[in-house]
Amino acid sequence: MQLYTVREALQADLPGTLARLAELGFTQVEAFNIVGLEGLGDGLAAAGLRSPTAHQRFVGETQEAIFEKAAALGIRTLIDPHIDEERWQTADGVKAIVADLAAAAEKAQTFGLAIGYHNHAFEFETKIDGRPAYELFAAQLPGSVSLELDTYWAAVGGTDPVELLGELGSKVIALHVKDGPATHENKDQVAVGSGSLPIRSIIEAAPTALRVIELDDSRGDRFQAVADSVAFLKSEGLA
Repeated sequence: MQLYTVREALQADLPGTLARLAELGFTQVEAFNIVGLEGLGDGLAAAGLRSPTAHQRFVGETQEAIFEKAAALGIRTLIDPHIDEERWQTADGVKAIVADLAAAAEKAQTFGLAIGYHNHAFEFETKIDGRPAYELFAAQLPGSVSLELDTYWAAVGGTDPVELLGELGSKVIALHVKDGPATHENKDQVAVGSGSLPIRSIIEAAPTALRVIELDDSRGDRFQAVADSVAFLKSEGLA
């Protein structure tokens, strides 16, 4: 599970929140803000959790300290969760993003890390010569940079996530598995299996990718939505 889902609870009681996730059956989570969440490493260890992937903005940041922290936490792939929308408006802008990620990947290797990128909707909504900016981006991406496809935001951006996963193939090493009516409103997101996204088809299109449950927000209790998501995925043989 992406820990951003329960960010308020983490701020109030990080060890207790991580222990509660372990009680739901999680053995792995996806951390975020690894340089700002104090006690994260100790909390993960105490709860018996690992964070094989994590979110932390590193493009345009001083990277050595970030990569050192990620390595110390046992993270294998560090994912930049957001590169500003204005950088995606032109072909040259996308080319520069690819170059920044490739350079970061080379530096990260010295810390034993791989890197990746996580999308939102705007990378698909922005068109360059009639093509989604994300399509142009993925076509140029070197093998040293992986993708974590947020399938929900891809759908919000007007792209069929199942077809996209077929096109991206092994570039995708992780999925954000989330559900809802595919609107821009975060609060519309619901437990996996309760919305309109074709969850089984999405997962079957990337069977080896890490499956990460996330809700950016919800109108109901997010812990309950996470528990319901786990129950659904298990009942469907997808977890």
